[in-house]
Amino acid sequence: MSSQPVSSLFSICVFCGSRPGGKPEYEAAATEVGEMIADEGWRLVYGAGDVGLMGAVARAAQAKGAATFGVIPTHLLPKEVGKRDLTTFIVTENMHERKKVMFMNCDAIVVLPGGAGSLDEFFEVLTWKQIGLHDKPIFLLSTEGYWKPLEALIEHVIDEGFAPLSTAQYYETVQTVGELAEALRTARTDAGH
Repeated sequence: MSSQPVSSLFSICVFCGSRPGGKPEYEAAATEVGEMIADEGWRLVYGAGDVGLMGAVARAAQAKGAATFGVIPTHLLPKEVGKRDLTTFIVTENMHERKKVMFMNCDAIVVLPGGAGSLDEFFEVLTWKQIGLHDKPIFLLSTEGYWKPLEALIEHVIDEGFAPLSTAQYYETVQTVGELAEALRTARTDAGH
């Protein structure tokens, strides 16, 4: 699996909920992430939906002129309201292909609050990193401490001997969009982008 993105723009893959969540801070942070990507002159790569946090990120990025790259599987077009006005809009046959196309077209991965789908996406890229398939940076944006239980679970898995200590070093948790922006700038410099 080649992990080199196709675009010359530094591209941020955002995994996040197709629902807005139970706190207004989640959607506010998603909007801020979209604006930050645009302000930095980067490209948003995401799941092409126009609902929940996905829609908030995309609309904010578009409003400020960012390039947007959306990938959605056929069966989710009606449910996630496929956002067809993106710079690039790709429809895949299934979820596996969606994740692969998103991953292959990004330089860094950011996980905002979300549900089972976001967890699936996070664990897939984390596993790929653990087994040496890529070295792209992975960031958890833990708005309102959302990802604390996930971090505790990963610590538990390590403590119980099912993952190496290094697993916790394959991703970085940030609390604010400002911290995320700084971490992404560092990642971009480190990647020579």
